[in-house]
Amino acid sequence: MGGREKPVLITGASGELAGRLIPGLVAAGFRLVLTDARPFPGPVPEGASFVAADLTDRAGFAAAFAGPIGAIVHLGGIRVEDDAARIAEVNIMGGVAVFELARAKGARVVFASSNHVIGFHRRDRHLTIADAYRPDTHYGLAKLHTEMLGRLYFDKYGVESVHLRIGSCLPAPLDARHLATWLSPADFVRLAIASIEAPEAGHAIVWGISANTRRWWSGDDAARIGYRPEDDAERFAGSVQEETGEAIALRHQGAVFCAVPS
Repeated sequence: MGGREKPVLITGASGELAGRLIPGLVAAGFRLVLTDARPFPGPVPEGASFVAADLTDRAGFAAAFAGPIGAIVHLGGIRVEDDAARIAEVNIMGGVAVFELARAKGARVVFASSNHVIGFHRRDRHLTIADAYRPDTHYGLAKLHTEMLGRLYFDKYGVESVHLRIGSCLPAPLDARHLATWLSPADFVRLAIASIEAPEAGHAIVWGISANTRRWWSGDDAARIGYRPEDDAERFAGSVQEETGEAIALRHQGAVFCAVPS
């Protein structure tokens, strides 16, 4: 099980998403080991340490962490669509490096998956985690690979993992789509803590969204891990922008990720 007895390792710690999570985990009393191939932006928080490590160097990544680890919050990797070979090198093989480290340490993995594993479902469909994968990019396909990697490592090695299908983690919704997909930073912290501390996680999938009135997604493992979102994008409904763009983007849940690159 997860908990606070051992440090939590956060990959991709120099990225924007980690910047919305780290202060909340520090405030909640977690001991953090932060890692990224890039330098950490600004002072390392009190009670945390930073270790430079590259997910694409599997042996070097494993060797960088000598001490105990209770959970790995895996935020590292390329965050947008890219060349398929580069996505495979960083996101797919990076996921393998993380799960191998978790197996060696007896740690739980909390993985930042994405709504882009189901991006080609139409917006008039309400989804549960039982619905078919419909990735909208090589990026989304790599997220699917790591979700399935978690399934394999739990069934074969007993490595627990929680896969967070994050919608749009922003300080506030920016456009009409975000009224369905928004994950507030405060709810992101709540979701991460629940994922780390759940007595039993097994292989869990949770929609990474707030308690949005207009949400497209439900029927996940949120209750099982104890995630209870408190925010709702609806309070921003009068101030968000209307979406613009290609018809295929406006028709599907993955939005611009569904469009064919020009």
